[in-house]
Amino acid sequence: MRGKDYMAVLRAVTEVMGEAIHIVDASGRTILYNEAMAQLEKISVEDALGKPFRKVFSNIPESESTLYQALVNRREIRNKQQTYMNIYGKQITTINTTIPIIVDDRVVAAMEVARDITELKDMSDRIMSLQDSISAKSRKAGGETETGSAQQEQAGEDAQPVPGIRQYHFTDIIGEDPNFLQAVDRAMRATSNTAPVFIYGETGTGKELIAQSIHYGGKRHKKPFLAQNCAAIPESLLEGILFGTEKGGFTGAVDRAGLFEQAHGGTLLLDEISAMPYELQSKLLRVLQEKYIRRVGGSKDILVDVRIIATVNEPPQELIQRGALRPDLYYRLNVIGVDLPPLRERKGDIPILADRFIRKYNEEYGREIWMIAEPALEKLKNYDYPGNVRELENIIMSAVSLAEDEHVLTDRDISIRPTYREGDPAISEFSPEEESLAEYLSRIEQTVIRQYLAGNGGNVTRTARELGMIRQNLQHKLKKYELV
Repeated sequence: MRGKDYMAVLRAVTEVMGEAIHIVDASGRTILYNEAMAQLEKISVEDALGKPFRKVFSNIPESESTLYQALVNRREIRNKQQTYMNIYGKQITTINTTIPIIVDDRVVAAMEVARDITELKDMSDRIMSLQDSISAKSRKAGGETETGSAQQEQAGEDAQPVPGIRQYHFTDIIGEDPNFLQAVDRAMRATSNTAPVFIYGETGTGKELIAQSIHYGGKRHKKPFLAQNCAAIPESLLEGILFGTEKGGFTGAVDRAGLFEQAHGGTLLLDEISAMPYELQSKLLRVLQEKYIRRVGGSKDILVDVRIIATVNEPPQELIQRGALRPDLYYRLNVIGVDLPPLRERKGDIPILADRFIRKYNEEYGREIWMIAEPALEKLKNYDYPGNVRELENIIMSAVSLAEDEHVLTDRDISIRPTYREGDPAISEFSPEEESLAEYLSRIEQTVIRQYLAGNGGNVTRTARELGMIRQNLQHKLKKYELV
């Protein structure tokens, strides 16, 4: 096969792959620039192909050019973030992996594979700017100046809440279940110190409410409370958000304080910490041990005094076993452990929670619901609540907004749409090797009927109405699936 034929095959392969790929020869001339890369960098293939890449991207210094480093220094660079201008003046942010191609100890080419994260980078910049603004308002509210506040003493008077930012306290926590009260009591005792706190609870159990209550009930209540969901930000950006960035640290980097610096003296909530990359977890562990951070690309150690509250929504031991959570980080954070029981294990709290939510949405929607009928309450008690207290609140919010009776919530007002937990057989993928399509659909139907029947306290008529079925047909299904 001739060289031209090899290039044709290579171009076809790179187009089918869908990855953004740029290949240059030993002299730095672009020999392959596929359509995916052209769309990413907003450059036409013709503008790059056959031209020296240093001319096409002349605004990137050689010291920061990953292709140049691969060609000249034989450096293999993986998952490198770059922000740069293309030839049309458009700013692009990418994550690049660049490798030298070596034959007989000679660099004959270099290949770069890129992923566009421009929109994600813009989003993280907006988040950081907004967070910095909130922190500045919080410091001013506490009587501090914006500059140098990290090293100042607390103000003499209590800080006022930052406008528009909801603050939760232990008085906002509702429940009488003994296990729940034991968890709350443990959280309340955490306000007397600044030790790390590790909160485990399923989605919707109120982990952030507990975290904020610990902060605002403790000695640091005049200092910032910042929160970051580790699952909401790509791992390539999370490190910079947490620890900040130093200008020159990578292409397009700017001097920016991260959440640790912004939360100095206060509390940083790391939600879903098991979603943090494993390598980044080790850096966090080092910060907890040594009490200083170093910005991404920086060389200066910055002293920080931050209380960490971490949360997970799966059992910690399961996360450790599958490698999602470092055991050493868990033991370092679990100085004070708080386990929040799911709502299905504290159903005695449903009436008082429902009453609180009714009063809340009465005020919001201008309604006058005085009570909840017993059949409606039984319907609520018989449901399993995969979404926990948050799901109960949504059910009550919907019921109050659409209630037919002016003063009483009835079972007709309570609309429960089951949410299936991960691992439920009804939501597993269809595998024709294991079952037929008819068997798969039957399994889903059986699970849905079981969920709705439980949500209606076994009432067949209400279940049939909510499922849009004739009562006799539902009874036939119940016998078929042996649910009665």
